[in-house]
Amino acid sequence: MSQILLKNGYVLTMNEDNQIYDGGSILIENDKIKAVGKVDDKLISSDAEIVDLNGKYVLPGFVNTHVHTSQQISRGVGDDVDFQTWLHKRMFPFESNLTEQDSYVSTLMTCLELIKSGVTSFAEPGGQFVSGMARGVSEAGIRGKLAKSVMDCGEGLPKVWQRSMKMELDDQIDAFEKFHNTADERVQVWFGLRTIFNDSDEIIIKTKELADKYGVGVHMHVAEAKSEIEYTQSVYGEPTVTHLNRLGVLDKNLLAVHTVWLTDEEVDLFKKHDVKVSHNPASAMRVLGFAKIPLMMDKGICVSIGTDGASSSNRMDMVDEMWLTSLIHKGWRLDSTVMPSENILEMATKNGARALLDDKVYGQLVPGLKADLIVVDPKGPSMMPVNDKVAALVTAMHSNNIQDTMCDGKWVMRDRKVLSINEDDVLEEGCERAKAIYRRAGIVLPDRFPVKKIYQ
Repeated sequence: MSQILLKNGYVLTMNEDNQIYDGGSILIENDKIKAVGKVDDKLISSDAEIVDLNGKYVLPGFVNTHVHTSQQISRGVGDDVDFQTWLHKRMFPFESNLTEQDSYVSTLMTCLELIKSGVTSFAEPGGQFVSGMARGVSEAGIRGKLAKSVMDCGEGLPKVWQRSMKMELDDQIDAFEKFHNTADERVQVWFGLRTIFNDSDEIIIKTKELADKYGVGVHMHVAEAKSEIEYTQSVYGEPTVTHLNRLGVLDKNLLAVHTVWLTDEEVDLFKKHDVKVSHNPASAMRVLGFAKIPLMMDKGICVSIGTDGASSSNRMDMVDEMWLTSLIHKGWRLDSTVMPSENILEMATKNGARALLDDKVYGQLVPGLKADLIVVDPKGPSMMPVNDKVAALVTAMHSNNIQDTMCDGKWVMRDRKVLSINEDDVLEEGCERAKAIYRRAGIVLPDRFPVKKIYQ
């Protein structure tokens, strides 16, 4: 038995009542939380590791419900282009030229950024190599819901992606059987659907059936862009969510990402079927639009937060996404009272756990749940003075205020140093692999300004 006692902290439990303990403690035993608040000395073993927080924050680790690990080494490849150019001329060529080792290294790079921004659990919507992603997450020491990017139709797909429905379904089953609940159950496998552009009705229905059979979720980009709704209207005579409802796939285990172009009636369908939502504000602001997140929250829909991929927003930083969430809906609604900070913290913690069907596992600091948590040091000119202690975590905090990250009762970062991965080595290899992929894919980025190289 190993114990860690965090004492004298500002503890945001994010429990059912959102209780806060000022000067509180957390006792961690092995991989779980044993006690919170005022901890009885009789519960503490003589060899427990004791950490005096001196008033620093402790809160559940953030849950990033949508991040493309395979796109991490494509950072910057999609800047300042329209959605279709980004997808067909940048991302499809890039992703289709990845190898399994590229996916592994890209996943390690993703995990580095996630750990340093306080993320202990995430959902991957689908790369081509679940094996590479699983290896990376296992080594990083955090949690990942991994999926294959599933496509069986659509124009402009690279030749390597032109596969039958049976091949795509078989690959998903194979990945599930090999990697689900590995790495002490931190690595889990879900079923993925890329978009309605690239998934036939039959594969959508059969993928949902497989997810139900295996007791996991379906991760899908839904009503992402205006062009998607125009497509579904022309092909099916109805918008995306209405069509998915007719197919019978709206359900409590569907994680719908972006959800920008929903009618009010479709929002009601989400509520009726307990569909989970991943809101990605930075990605949406670039080109997609403004989702009806305040309306969804008012109706009690489970809305969480994701960062999307590094080629979409360039930042896999949940702290930035919380801050953006607090701003953009106030702006387009012209109402500074919508999306208060306490709701955004719920979105980033316990709502995220619920969206990933894990609310009985982590997402709150309560006895019996997994010890997934972060320590925040507010000291510094960007966050101090701290007058509103809860709002400051959303409106003033930066990721460099996150001092320590723990997952499954183990420290994966202490004093801003990631312990599970060699950061310098991963970054160096990732940059070299990105250059090689650009060459293979024939991607040429624009010359922004004239550059004159000077050789000494």
